[in-house]
Amino acid sequence: MSSSEATGGLRLGLRANLAQFTLLVAVNALVGGMLGQERTVLPLLADRAFGLTAYTAALTFIVAFGATKAATNYIAGTLCDRFGRKPVLVVGWLIGLPVPLLLIWAPSWGWVIAANVLLGLNQGLTWSTTVIMKIDLVGPRRRGLAMGLNEAAGYLAVAATALATGYLAARYGLRPEPFYLGIAFAALGLGLSTLAVRETRGHARLEAASHTARPDGRHDHLHAELSNRKVFTQTSFHEPALSAASQAGMVNNLNDGLAWGLFPVLFAAAGLSVARIGVLAALYPAVWGLGQLVTGALSDRTGRKPWITGGMLLQGAALALVAAGDTFGVWAAAVVLLGAGTAMVYPTLLAAIGDVAHPVWRARSVGVYRLWRDGGFAVGALAAGLLADAFGLRAAVWVVAALTAASGLLVAARMYETHPRVTSGTPG
Repeated sequence: MSSSEATGGLRLGLRANLAQFTLLVAVNALVGGMLGQERTVLPLLADRAFGLTAYTAALTFIVAFGATKAATNYIAGTLCDRFGRKPVLVVGWLIGLPVPLLLIWAPSWGWVIAANVLLGLNQGLTWSTTVIMKIDLVGPRRRGLAMGLNEAAGYLAVAATALATGYLAARYGLRPEPFYLGIAFAALGLGLSTLAVRETRGHARLEAASHTARPDGRHDHLHAELSNRKVFTQTSFHEPALSAASQAGMVNNLNDGLAWGLFPVLFAAAGLSVARIGVLAALYPAVWGLGQLVTGALSDRTGRKPWITGGMLLQGAALALVAAGDTFGVWAAAVVLLGAGTAMVYPTLLAAIGDVAHPVWRARSVGVYRLWRDGGFAVGALAAGLLADAFGLRAAVWVVAALTAASGLLVAARMYETHPRVTSGTPG
């Protein structure tokens, strides 16, 4: 899994950089834990502690989080190119330190919104940077595996923390005990990032020096030196694979924003206990996280496009099952399918971006993609809240199910296969 190329003691490949790669997987698990502390508790806190009965008002914390994270993702890619990866990672953890404390002490919903702005900054800087650093380290051959491991660590931590906070909330109450986990995650993340993580920008320069053009000439117009504006327009609109990935990422997180903000409320309205809601809130990211250990690596062999198309269609079907269901068993099956569909899509989209973007501007392209993807949190929360207020919870889920399926069909029509080893006929 390693490259024979070496410059100044640096080598590309998973095996050659295993210690740092493993450390970054652990750091990203802590990043995911920071997000997981909210998944079960905060939607219930909006209703029971702050009396927010309108769905749109209750979902403002996800809108604040998603909008901030999306913008920060874009900035993170540029900052990583300008100042290096490690400083951006450390600053992200410093910003995350106050989040659990604000959630514990919040006397009004405005404080919760402020905490989620800080959480968006934290997630945008830290998660984006760990993605970029892992892509730097592994080189082109095992990008799917690297992204699978990265996203699996993050979302398994989301699942474990959602389950743990559900248990703590059922036993001790919605505050403060569930948020003690966030304090520990932030302290550990900052310590490891400051003391143990090493800079990886040199690995990207090494790959750029040995970068070879795609045999079919498809990327010949994507030169090594592109302006920020050009990177934005290519990733967002012009380049077929990059733009198809960006819209699919946005719709994926649109339905995740729905799941985060409205699923606990829907399940509670059906009479499920807090503990059972916690199980459902954990089951979805658990399947999502575990599945990525398989799907990312398989996309290195079979290509990216089939996983992305199939995953979006499976998510649409799973959301339809949530909308139609009314028992714990049906909902458990639905969230398992939703997690499986998301696992098919999530690491594969990142790997596709890495396939197409030149190493010189790849960090910026990842930032643009993640701008669109995590903007889906804000769009999804706002749209789902408005639809739920106007037409009911289930109608909101049906609409998002249809949008998700349509996104999969758009990928099928617009995206080409991006993995160079698959398109060239070379075995994986």
